[in-house]
Amino acid sequence: MRLKEILSKYFKGDKVIWGVIFALSAFSLLAVYSSTGTLAYKYQGGNTAYYIIKHFVLLAVGIGVIYLTHLIPYKYYSGLSQFFLYLSIFLLAITLVMGTSLNQASRWLTLPGLGFTIQTSDFAKLALIMYIARVLSMRQDEEKINDLNGFIVNLILPVCVICALIMPANLSTALLLAITSFILMFIGRVKIKYLASIAIIGLMAIALIFAGIKLSGKNVGRFATWEKRVESFISGESQDNYQADLSRKAIASGGFLGKGPGNSIQRNFLPHPYSDFIYAIIIEEYGFVGGALILFLYLFLLYRAGVIVRKSTRTFAAFLAIGLTISLVFQAMVNMGVAVNIFPVTGQTLPLVSMGGSSILFTGVAFGIILSVSRSIEKEEENILQTESNIESVEDDNE
Repeated sequence: MRLKEILSKYFKGDKVIWGVIFALSAFSLLAVYSSTGTLAYKYQGGNTAYYIIKHFVLLAVGIGVIYLTHLIPYKYYSGLSQFFLYLSIFLLAITLVMGTSLNQASRWLTLPGLGFTIQTSDFAKLALIMYIARVLSMRQDEEKINDLNGFIVNLILPVCVICALIMPANLSTALLLAITSFILMFIGRVKIKYLASIAIIGLMAIALIFAGIKLSGKNVGRFATWEKRVESFISGESQDNYQADLSRKAIASGGFLGKGPGNSIQRNFLPHPYSDFIYAIIIEEYGFVGGALILFLYLFLLYRAGVIVRKSTRTFAAFLAIGLTISLVFQAMVNMGVAVNIFPVTGQTLPLVSMGGSSILFTGVAFGIILSVSRSIEKEEENILQTESNIESVEDDNE
């Protein structure tokens, strides 16, 4: 059996998206191996194979998650979305109270007896997007879509609760999730005046909270970190700008074709070159061509999601696919924007490229669900073609 036939038999759904997944995974392996050298000498006695083997295993598990998830019919996620939403609220609350803390941020929950940590906000993102897609699909008639009370209770309230629970430990993730949710609601035909009003109220509330904390003179949670990062981004002074300067040096020295695999210099000085600033390392080693290719892969993923939406005959499937894709692409854009100093340092990873644990697994679930939607569309198209073929056969027999 030829390779093409094997791929067609076992890997269902949009083949282009599968191609994007494998291309990003290949870049990930190369970039992580190159950027973890200093880490290996610091913590593993110079064993540079340790982190690449660990990352390869995680990537393999992530692709396995994609494969298994894409075999599950997407319709099941509609029924599970409400349960996942309540579960994510519970997990986020537990994480805030007793989660593993790093740099004054409780983002991780350690699973008892396993020693494995998960970033609960990653699960909450998936749960909220699934839930919004479900609610929007059920409210597409004019009466329900224009119901202000229903809009606030069924859509805005869950978004506010989830984002409020994420915000104390991870402001950038909360803001990205809120923006993604509003874009999905806009696509779902929610009135712009409703969305604009809620957005203005939300921004005013955040501004009042920040002003209150500032006037109190107390460093509450991560507030001091957020303030410092914004001020340093504007002024060009501080540790965060030191990171940004190193990132720019890496990008500038990459040129058009780059220094070649494994030849990065700034990987030895940049904090987290294998996660937050991995895009800078990719450009340093693979140049403008490598950086442009990564950007193109994410943008092409967004385009293919648009193709899935156009072909979809079910509103839940369309909202689910585009919502998850927007979430992945926005996160990638923010990571790349930080590397080129468009945004302040945020700590957002590059989906399926940065080294990570639970983030790769949840990214895999998102890709798997998108492919599940695409797979269902393929089945519908095959059924239509088969029906048309049967009709033609009957007509030919009658003649």
